[in-house]
This record gives sequence, C-alpha cells and structure tokens, in this order.
Amino acid sequence: MQMEAKISIIVAVYNIEQYLRRCLDSIVSQTYRELEIITVDDGSTDGSGAICDEYAEKDARIKVIHRENGGLSAAWNTGLSVASGAFLGFVDGDDFIEPTMYEAMLAALHEHQAEIAVCNHRQWGSGRNDEVFSNKAYPFRNITALERYVSADKRLRILPTVWSKLFKRDVVEGLSFTAGKTSQDVMYTTKAFCKASRVVYLDQCLYNYNVGRPDSITNKKKGERRLAIEVPVWKEQIEYLQANGYAEIAEKAAYHFYRQMLFYFIGFKMANEKKAAKRAIEIVKAEKNAIKKTYHHQWVKTGDKARMKTFLFWPQLYYLLVRLDEKTLIPIRARFQK
Repeated sequence: MQMEAKISIIVAVYNIEQYLRRCLDSIVSQTYRELEIITVDDGSTDGSGAICDEYAEKDARIKVIHRENGGLSAAWNTGLSVASGAFLGFVDGDDFIEPTMYEAMLAALHEHQAEIAVCNHRQWGSGRNDEVFSNKAYPFRNITALERYVSADKRLRILPTVWSKLFKRDVVEGLSFTAGKTSQDVMYTTKAFCKASRVVYLDQCLYNYNVGRPDSITNKKKGERRLAIEVPVWKEQIEYLQANGYAEIAEKAAYHFYRQMLFYFIGFKMANEKKAAKRAIEIVKAEKNAIKKTYHHQWVKTGDKARMKTFLFWPQLYYLLVRLDEKTLIPIRARFQK
C-alpha cells in the first residue's frame, strides 16, 4: 500500500529546550505512523540534546545525531545524509505540527500524482496571526507552482521554507543546503520545484510557526540580514532559473525582488536604519538597466512602474510620497468608503 511508505522527518535542534518537547510530542503523535524522526542536535549548550536522547529511548523511530555547531544548513545536510525514507519532511525544533500533517500531505501527493506537497501554516507566539483556510487542495504544474512561489502569491502563498513541504525523495535526491549560509531553503525549494512535474498545495493549517523568539535568526538585525543574506540568495535564485530554462519565471522573480527592495527601503527608513536604507538605494540603482528590461513586460503593474520610476529618480521623494499615502490618502479613502 502506497500510504505505508516511510517518511523521514529531519528536526534541527539548537538551544531550544523550552520548545522542543512540544515539537517532538507533535511529531511522535502523528496519525501517520511510518516515520523516521531524525533529530540533529547542532551543538546545543542547554538541555536540548538530553531531551532528544530522552525521546529516543521512548520511541524507536527517533534517531539522534549530536554534532558540533555548524549552523542550520549543515544540520539539515547531516539529517539528509542518514535519511532512508521515500519522502522527506523538515520541522524546526521550536515549532509544532498538527496531528494529521503528514497523513494529509502524503494522501494529497498520491491523490494528485504530485512529487511535492505544500501546506499552509499559522503563526504562534508574540507575533501570531489568525488565518482563515479553505481546507482545499490545489494541484499545480511545476511552472504554475514556480510562478506562485517567486511572486509570493497572497491567495495561495508558497513560502520558501522547507518545513511547509513534503518532498518525494526521488525528486530531491542529490540536493543539499550550502553549509555556513542561512536562507538556504530558498534555493532548495527552487531546485526541487524545477525538478518536479506536479505540486499540490493544501490550504489548511498543518504547521505552527513560532514567531515569538527574539533570539531567533530571523528576528536579529533585520536590515543587516536582508541585505547581507537574503539579497544574494534571491539573486542566486534568479540566475538559477535563467540558467535552467525558466526565463519568464526568472523575470518574474526579478520583478518581485525589485518590488521587495522598495518595501525594504521604506522599512529601513521608518526604523531609522540609515546605513541599510543607503545600501538599499545602491543595490537598486546598480540594477537600473536590468530593472528597465524587467519592467518593460506587460504583466508589470502600472503602479509599480510609477513607483520604481520615482524611486530611481529620487529615493527621498519616493519615501515622502509613500508616507503621505499612509498618513493622508489612506485615512481619506477610508472616510469616504464608510
């Protein structure tokens, strides 16, 4: 029976003892039982490693690997090197999953003859959100999935995170994460989507993502992180898509990247991160010729063309216009819409 295929779940663990039990409890209590649970203790200095060992003594499906600290990408690679399942999943050790997550995702893969399943999620912690889900499955060809992915489609948004996905092993065989770098799930997901033929999206909350940790990687020095880490990764994604025969998707990825840089610029200015704001200007202006080429496409929104034109002409004017819209035009619109 196809549903009896083994799923290898890789859990990267580093100094998260206060969250880890909840995470592991949510995995071992999955309704789908044919699991290989690989916990990779990445040199934790708190009680995280001992908790992993404790759970392994209780559940034979759990394997524990203790290693010197090498970062998240290295921990994922360590887990991949020993995974034996026909399907691969990832869970961050400070998050937790719904009881039916892997049963639902595997069933969707079989039903829609897809190689990658993507689920929706809910944020929890101090920055939690309350989402409304359709609880429907949406199968896509890989081209459609890639387009939704690079464009950050708001209706059925596909995140780059590997924790929101279940991969058929055959599709991701040979793929790994670049050790020593963060945000590497962007490229792992991009390459996996390029190799797959079909992707199925489950618009239901199967994963619970912790946004309440002030010490987490994604909550530290956002300006510095976005410019030093995220920007090179997005550029790498664009180059990879272009080099592998996805020219139009690469252009749309570039479009999203340039739009995102304008959002970053506004955020840096509002947070008084002057160096980051200045650097954002430099990055965009260095791409001026490429931006003109990308923004020539018919699918680029007219408003985005005007915003980029204003930014390239005078970034400070662009910032003032955005602030005017937030403080003046939006309240006026709201008043007349009542």
